[in-house]
Amino acid sequence: MPGFELFGDKERKEVQDVMDSGVLMRYGFDGMRNGHWKTKELENGLSERMQSKYAHLVSSGTAALTVALASAGVGAGDEVIMPTFTFVASFESILAIGAVPILVDIDSTLTLNPDAVEKAITPKTKVVMPVHMCGSMANLGVLKAICDAHGLLLLEDACQAIGGSYNGKPLGSVGDLGCFSFDYVKTITCGEGGAVITNNKSYYENAHMYSDHGHDHIGNNRGAEAHPFLGYNFRISEMNAAVGVAQLARLDEFLAIQKRNYTIIREALSVIPQLEFRSVPEGGEENYSFLSFFMPTEDLAQKTHQALSDNGVDGCFYWYNNNWHYYKKWEHLTEMKSLGKLPKDVQESLPDYSKADFSESDKWMSRNISCLIKLGWSETEVAERAQKMVEAITSVL
Repeated sequence: MPGFELFGDKERKEVQDVMDSGVLMRYGFDGMRNGHWKTKELENGLSERMQSKYAHLVSSGTAALTVALASAGVGAGDEVIMPTFTFVASFESILAIGAVPILVDIDSTLTLNPDAVEKAITPKTKVVMPVHMCGSMANLGVLKAICDAHGLLLLEDACQAIGGSYNGKPLGSVGDLGCFSFDYVKTITCGEGGAVITNNKSYYENAHMYSDHGHDHIGNNRGAEAHPFLGYNFRISEMNAAVGVAQLARLDEFLAIQKRNYTIIREALSVIPQLEFRSVPEGGEENYSFLSFFMPTEDLAQKTHQALSDNGVDGCFYWYNNNWHYYKKWEHLTEMKSLGKLPKDVQESLPDYSKADFSESDKWMSRNISCLIKLGWSETEVAERAQKMVEAITSVL
């Protein structure tokens, strides 16, 4: 991770096809395309790879989450359960459609704690949104059972975990809907882009209309298309999709490199008895884009993070103090800062997160360090990095 590390002739060829046709938009201009429909090609490839009946491309992972929620009929006042550890896009997408983000604790998987999810369910709950952070998954079997028992939607945010699996199924395909991001720093990239996958025809048809101003896409004349409902512009371009076509074809190549590099480093760190690795649910396989572990205490985690940096090991994250990924630094949510007024029902329903007790999450996040696994390292560079990490970690113990 990320796919841009290995850009090459395959990506250039796909992009050149678009440049030669001159058509950068995914819809229309049929006669000019020379048979090139990169967005459709990538959607078909994703559908097959993700073992889902339908795939729809959009402009970003954030757009994918927004479109997925709207497509399933989630809206004003509905509650969406999500974890305290994620990217800010998770709650932004929920608020964007007038729904209410309900944060709950994580566990040693660094994802949703099923017990916390069960306790957070109310008559207003509509969706449970596990976020497969740093390449690994929530306990999807238990979460799916909870959703089935309460009649809730399971929406997988697999934006950071493409290529991972649970009980043999690709991450993103277990729930009612799954979302991916193809931004510049993901395992495969379009530069910018995202996707929604589902087996539900209604959700799919809603998604492709909602993401293009409500166009129904019937016929070949855009001017004659009907508008069954309101929508917005979350379209991806042919140029971005072209990069994704080449990158998806290389996904197995990238995953194999990530797994090799991850395994070398993990085996080296396994000699440190005080270090505890992130839990992966039974039946799950990571996509190996990050190696995440816990130190015995918060103080040791902070010292380890600094020691890694001092020892020349970059790409290691202490999320506990990170502005983007952990609730403690989400002051725009906790203080309800917005350029415009939030809908009244959202303001009235949103918990006071400035006073929330997420000490169970703090217990894990304060001790966690996650290290990026790059594709561009040689085996020698990985071995050297592993040794530096061992030296840095043991220096603080």
